[in-house]
Amino acid sequence: MPELPEVETTRRRIEPLLLGQRISALRHDSAKYLATDEARGRTIGAVSRRGKYLLLRLDAPKTLPLELILHLGMTGHFRLEPTPHTRLVIELEGAPALYFHDPRRFGKVVVVRQGDYALFPTLRHMGPEPLSDDFDQSEFVWRASQAGAVKPWLLSQKPVAGLGNIYVDEALWLTRLHPQQTRLNADEARKLHGAIREVLSQAVARGGSSLGSGVGNYRQHDGTQGGYTAEHHVYGKAGQLCGRCATPIVRTVVAQRGTHLCPECQVLRVNEVQSI
Repeated sequence: MPELPEVETTRRRIEPLLLGQRISALRHDSAKYLATDEARGRTIGAVSRRGKYLLLRLDAPKTLPLELILHLGMTGHFRLEPTPHTRLVIELEGAPALYFHDPRRFGKVVVVRQGDYALFPTLRHMGPEPLSDDFDQSEFVWRASQAGAVKPWLLSQKPVAGLGNIYVDEALWLTRLHPQQTRLNADEARKLHGAIREVLSQAVARGGSSLGSGVGNYRQHDGTQGGYTAEHHVYGKAGQLCGRCATPIVRTVVAQRGTHLCPECQVLRVNEVQSI
């Protein structure tokens, strides 16, 4: 958390607040937030997203554009007012400030030359955007046929961008694939390709997923929570009955990540047990 749907929803919500505004300061006290003074006096020319990263293009006359890279971490989101967990304040000339709220402090903020992702190898080597035409089915099918356990493969961000724990579990349930299945056949991979698109499209349309009600719960700057949580089939449903076969959903660990699946619908193929 947050994953592509939450970050895309955030991008859409904050874009009207930031686009075309000039930054007067980025205030924070984190040694992890790098080169933020470079943003002062620059105008936000674009608010975009790549995978789970927010990218703000910072323009200035007669100079090359910079880019503010912001990763929300596990608990980061924006507010219109300061909180005890405010880690960054984006001060704007002639417009209200925006406050980055991050209780667990896993968020990252770095200003770089546009496109220079040396500090972010995951971003630099990220696969195609799943809701774009770049997410080619044939290429995905070939890569899936060579891949190891499907869940950690998807989480690596290399075959496709933006997937995390929630939406991998949901897409695998929809496709009836076990999270440790290796070397998918063509039919499985084609179905998974479609399920990834379907799950993410629906999650974006519903504003992402909010888990729990604590201070780290994902929400938007106006307090709006994600509505896709009510659509989850397996994630967070341990002990509840599968909506397809009425078998209790189980929670296990795959690649050191909590993983939810239906043991009846998502059966690992014979002779392909893999230690993770």
